[in-house]
Amino acid sequence: MFLLLLLSILRVGAHEFHYPDDPFRQLDEVLPDPNRLRAANGAPGPDYWQQRADYRIAATLDDTKRVLTGRAAIRYANRSPLELGYLWMQLDQNRHMREAPGHQAAEAPDFGKFRYRTLRDALTREDFSGGFKIKSVRDATGEDLSHTVVGTMMRIDLPVPLAAGGEMEFAVDWEYAVVDAKNMWARGGYEFFEEEGNNLYTVAQWYPRMAVFSDVTGWQNKQFLGRGEFALEFGDFEVSLTVPDDHVVAATGVLQNPAEVLTEAQRDRLVAAADSAKPVFVVTPEEAKANEKSKPSGTKTWTFRAENVRDFAWASSRKFIWDAAGRKFGDRTVLAMSYYPKEGEPLWSKYSTHAILHTLDVYSKHTFDYPYPVAISVNGAVGGMEYPMISFNGPRPEDDGTYPARTKYGLISVVIHEVGHNWFPMIVNSDERQWTWMDEGLNTFLQFLAEQEWERDYPSRSGHGPRIVEYMAGPEGKRPIMTNSESLMQFGANAYAKPAAALNILRETVMGREQFDFAFKEYANRWKNKRPMPADFFRTMEDASGLDLDWFWRGWFYTTEHVDVGIKAVRLHDLDTKDPDVEKAKERKKKKEEDGKLVTKRKNSEMERYVDRFPELLDFYNKVDEFTVSAEDREEFARMLKKMKPEDRDLLGTQRLFMAVELENLGGLVTPVVMRIRFADGTEEIQRIPAEIWKRNAQEVTRLIISTVKLESIELDPFLETADANLDNNYWPAKMIEEKFELKGRDRGPNLMREAREAREGKGE
Repeated sequence: MFLLLLLSILRVGAHEFHYPDDPFRQLDEVLPDPNRLRAANGAPGPDYWQQRADYRIAATLDDTKRVLTGRAAIRYANRSPLELGYLWMQLDQNRHMREAPGHQAAEAPDFGKFRYRTLRDALTREDFSGGFKIKSVRDATGEDLSHTVVGTMMRIDLPVPLAAGGEMEFAVDWEYAVVDAKNMWARGGYEFFEEEGNNLYTVAQWYPRMAVFSDVTGWQNKQFLGRGEFALEFGDFEVSLTVPDDHVVAATGVLQNPAEVLTEAQRDRLVAAADSAKPVFVVTPEEAKANEKSKPSGTKTWTFRAENVRDFAWASSRKFIWDAAGRKFGDRTVLAMSYYPKEGEPLWSKYSTHAILHTLDVYSKHTFDYPYPVAISVNGAVGGMEYPMISFNGPRPEDDGTYPARTKYGLISVVIHEVGHNWFPMIVNSDERQWTWMDEGLNTFLQFLAEQEWERDYPSRSGHGPRIVEYMAGPEGKRPIMTNSESLMQFGANAYAKPAAALNILRETVMGREQFDFAFKEYANRWKNKRPMPADFFRTMEDASGLDLDWFWRGWFYTTEHVDVGIKAVRLHDLDTKDPDVEKAKERKKKKEEDGKLVTKRKNSEMERYVDRFPELLDFYNKVDEFTVSAEDREEFARMLKKMKPEDRDLLGTQRLFMAVELENLGGLVTPVVMRIRFADGTEEIQRIPAEIWKRNAQEVTRLIISTVKLESIELDPFLETADANLDNNYWPAKMIEEKFELKGRDRGPNLMREAREAREGKGE
């Protein structure tokens, strides 16, 4: 009994000692167990289900009061195996109420970095009373349904539970004041153009939306605090939007009544645009300019239909210029369209629609063909925000029409990014409220691929390994990628840039492009129109590639460690041939080289010695030394050879050098090691060593190099592909560290006396 107890203690002790810091420990205990809903290979299981919500919405925009009024009739399908006693809806406009949890929980800004926009947002939000005013919630018979608003959510209590597999219809009437998108951090709102007194509306999170009920979270009813975006169900939308009759409307879906809202010429241009590879004006700059000066005589109703989408957004203004071009996918034509005011010119007509077309091509290549009939980019006060088929993007040129390079590339990048969100999360429908990286990180990675295909030397801000080094090696403000959306610190670096860099390293260095691209496309197609979770992505990438990537997910996604591999030492190991003639000659040469360095011997090299005057004192022992080979040495060597196996005897004659490169992992994150090796004869070799070299010791490893020629130099990460944070220790022999310094004079402060005198002289005093 004692022996069994002792063995048990030893086993537990060994487990606890070895595994907590083992970067290659499998993720099985961390990831949820696979089941019939989510399979072990990362695919949806045979019992996978998800809910559905179809909407019929009629809304009216009051351009004078900037108030939106609407009614949504919703058909909700419970495809889960559970009956539901209540439903949850998202009331995202409630985020703008003074008592909203996100508003109340907001911290004071950093007054050392207090930006103008931050102050405008704080003051505007303090004076604004927004949020949904729910007028009624009624069932299909018109009976009131009991409902309770809880912050940014609303619970609807059902008089009779909705059975598994059942459906129900109900309607919600509401209104809200549209937020000032130019002065508040919001995902939609109005922008007021004071010169001509016009508004431009980008309208989003504008109707009560069904919350997700899933096999993972149950009801996803986390409060919307501002960062963790949205979890939504798929459905069909029929939407009628009543706006001033001189407005042009862009929206999710296909316009159903063009004859009622467009001129004949505009309809003809729209048809022509479908067959054009370059943008064609549908609403020309001249027409938009005339609209700007007009006064509405009434209203028009624009009707749109969208199938199998998870959300609906729209934009409306009399200022819009509208251009479009077509892109073929098989027998389908997708219309890429841009809407923008004259303030966006000449930048927008040149780049926006082309950036959409490019995005459609690149993203489709890496995932699946874009399935929707339209893809839209709208210029407004929102910096960048995405919805099915439509996105809002902010960059504009200067008032004189010129623009810096950063603005140009900022526009191209934000259009690629926001249009790219159609794939992640609008179709591959991840839960943004929980995991920002699953849409932002994956999308930023694909944005990087698209940017690199746009033009040579495109200035991508994310994707390349070195771009994320400062954040990963920084002293503070870090949390793992696998952190809830609302709890992230350094949001952009954590949820966008770090996952993008990780996936690029996975593609270029760990898996290789062919394996990565196959696995990534498999993930996108498996979870198209479904709701994946992190484990589904991790498992699919491994299942489709045949590679164990648990070490990669653990290090990059579950820790805050960084990459820093250095060369500790390089050692030459010389094979002992046992041949006395060979080995003693080597030893004599080595001793002679060492003695030749001794300072006293060097200074005494020309000194006359005593035996130089009396050479007869030299004898036998002056002709031999400790390295002289004797007959007995040779006989002993011969006897040894006779006893050896022939194959072992041959190995003693190997004419190779054995060089051991000692590597140390200073950053903690295990990584593949890329070495550029130069030899003394001028030849060069690139070695790519998988991360598994760190399996037995994650802190120090030794790499053996066998060659007939000595090493001359080694460089780690020569192509800057592993996000190594410290390049100074990547060289053997060590490389001189180059740093810049500047001269500084003594700062005496402003000379107020001189300024006052110059001011008096300027006035002639």
